[in-house]
Amino acid sequence: MHVVKKRISSKVVIKSAKRSISVQVELKRTRVSAGSKKRRNDDSSNKVNASKDALAQPATVVSPALLPQSWYRRDSLEVAPALLGKILRKDGIELRITEVEAYREGDSACHARVGITPRTAPLFGPAGRCYVYLCYGIHSMLNVVTNEEQQGAAVLIRSAEPVKGLSQIQANRKMVSDKPILLTGPGKVAAALGLTVNWTGHPVYEPGGLEIVDGPPPTSILHGPRVGIDYAAPNDIAALWRFAAGDTPWVSQRKTLTTSQLA
Repeated sequence: MHVVKKRISSKVVIKSAKRSISVQVELKRTRVSAGSKKRRNDDSSNKVNASKDALAQPATVVSPALLPQSWYRRDSLEVAPALLGKILRKDGIELRITEVEAYREGDSACHARVGITPRTAPLFGPAGRCYVYLCYGIHSMLNVVTNEEQQGAAVLIRSAEPVKGLSQIQANRKMVSDKPILLTGPGKVAAALGLTVNWTGHPVYEPGGLEIVDGPPPTSILHGPRVGIDYAAPNDIAALWRFAAGDTPWVSQRKTLTTSQLA
């Protein structure tokens, strides 16, 4: 009888041990399952938060590109209409170029006609630099040098329209207006940008100071004779080398302009 009891006791112990092991295994499975579920929930939560963070981030604004120096190393008659729609940028002010005049090599209306002097030297290159001179000793006039070096050519910026910084433009012009009179004329453009003759030689293709950056072209282009060149040869006076954007009222002396074949 004692032996039988011992065997029964052993069986009970073994069965109890098996149950204990089974329970422990089940508990482990439950813990693993719960842990996996938690990790899946955490991963899903992280993905949702990442998506929310991505939406919360401001969109990257791509700044318009500076026009490279090589862009200006062409005939001024080619560069002039191509400048329409480009942006003059300086000290928080942005102006869309709306009117220009081409002054070419050998042109009797171009300052380069007198040869290289301390005043005209910048006209002979390199291209992509400012040529700023005083008109009647009062108004600064902004030109951008073009062509290959030693050819003596440039494009005069005659008119523009405000894109950014209107209050500063008005302050520089000492005029409170949002009408075309604010910027239709070369002296007005230079004044709005705060330019003087000291800006002569400044490269507009490098960052900092006065820059010219890319912008969409106008939907149409007008052309006509240049202004204020009565001293030039008759054929140069008659040349239709003034170009203007046809999609804006920010243009000077519009009555003498007609639709260009370049449009």
